[in-house]
Amino acid sequence: MANGKKFDYRVVEKRTGWAAEIIRQVSARRTTISKRQADFATEAEATEWAEKALAEFVQSQVERNKRKSLQRKAVDEVVDSEEVTSL
Repeated sequence: MANGKKFDYRVVEKRTGWAAEIIRQVSARRTTISKRQADFATEAEATEWAEKALAEFVQSQVERNKRKSLQRKAVDEVVDSEEVTSL
């Protein structure tokens, strides 16, 4: 398995100021923007928001993955018990 980061952020300069984007690595060649905030006055403000938002975003993904894992386990147990009773 690769050791790359799935989520990261980038800060870009726009006409009206700075924008920060939370990006997700979809494949080896493609990324997509998961969250964006624009109109920061300085690059430092955009970077600060991006770091904070990235931490919150990754934490919510971890919690979501745990919930989904528990749901999958529950469904697998039900399917396994149905297979045993049908034998």
